[in-house]
Amino acid sequence: MADLRLSTIGDLTGCIALVTGGGTGIGLIMARGLAANGAKVYITGRRREKLDEAIAAPIQGNGHLVALTMDVLSKDSINDAVQVVEQADGKLDILINNAGVVGPYSPSLIDRSAPTLGTSLFTDHTFAEWDAAFASNTISPFFVTTAFLNLLQNGASARPGETSSVINITSCLAHTQLSEGYLAYCATKVALEHITKSLATEFALHHIPVRVNAIAPGTFPSAMTASRDVLAETMKLPTPGAFLPTPVLRPGREEELAMTAVYLASSAGGYTNGSVVLIDGGWASVNP
Repeated sequence: MADLRLSTIGDLTGCIALVTGGGTGIGLIMARGLAANGAKVYITGRRREKLDEAIAAPIQGNGHLVALTMDVLSKDSINDAVQVVEQADGKLDILINNAGVVGPYSPSLIDRSAPTLGTSLFTDHTFAEWDAAFASNTISPFFVTTAFLNLLQNGASARPGETSSVINITSCLAHTQLSEGYLAYCATKVALEHITKSLATEFALHHIPVRVNAIAPGTFPSAMTASRDVLAETMKLPTPGAFLPTPVLRPGREEELAMTAVYLASSAGGYTNGSVVLIDGGWASVNP
């Protein structure tokens, strides 16, 4: 009979993980969740001081965080990071592609009274801003995943009968026709979900034991949103003429996001592949 205890099926002891953009925000929440369940977790980013700050905080459990400077927009930097992990560990079991940017904002999409919407959007946006958003949010996960694919295969080989796990971080905004003014951001996350499913399919057809899934978070406290207390109040109110509040009337909690990542990364999620897990408190359900 199977051992159904979470402490058993979610145990990541001996696993090597890497989280891009892992020094702050939801990336750090997920990294700490993996480490709390036993994994050695490389957190990457361009700001070394943020990474060092993150690894200085104590971790519950028997895992730990390791700071690794990496620019997800540089193939040379990605290759350097691959070499570091290969020399130190020889494998990678879990990859979370979390690094990203918000992209250009369009206040005229929120103001329904704007008489010249087309003019506003054409003037306010630039090709460079859209290029930057797609490069960070959609294209970089492809290059990071493919660069680490051999190490991910090594990770699966070290655990007979198991698979390695890639988790792409998208957004609940990929599941609604509303943009909250961030149309480019929404487009990048929709595209990333398609890449997630395509890579899952291609890896399966090539008999590569690496699962690819995505988490589409709603609002969690982070540097990109606001503090928990501020969010707790604002999320109880509808945005006039635009959005209904999240049905649970609160932002997400750290453990809700962290445990979703642990599920997809561990043997508990071994039968999940090519899926998108929407964890938004029901926001997309009431804002189609």
